[in-house]
Amino acid sequence: MSQVLKAEELGVFRRALADLQSRLRGDVEQMTEEALNGAGSEASGNLSNMPIHMADLGTDNYDQEFTLGLIENEQATLEEVREALERLDAGSYGLCLMCGTSIAKNRLQAIPHARHCIDCARKLEKG
Repeated sequence: MSQVLKAEELGVFRRALADLQSRLRGDVEQMTEEALNGAGSEASGNLSNMPIHMADLGTDNYDQEFTLGLIENEQATLEEVREALERLDAGSYGLCLMCGTSIAKNRLQAIPHARHCIDCARKLEKG
């Protein structure tokens, strides 16, 4: 199933990766600001970042930890996008990092930063 991506297809994938990278950066910046600055406390009329009730403190801590987990996931995806752009520049974009076969175009359209063909991705998921 060897398929070579054409120059115009590579351009489409480059734009998709750049758009995804831009969106993810914006998401990470916004979530970081919210998590670290306690966004929302001013809107609720609470001028300090200290909740009034212990339950509020627990909720705030949970929300912050949840948001930090999302940020971590988004940063990992950003790294995968950066690596995909490097592979594009190196001429190895669209090739599975495990087996070296071509990654299906449908898979790349769904996940432009995919590093593995579907067979190898399944093997990795199973362990």
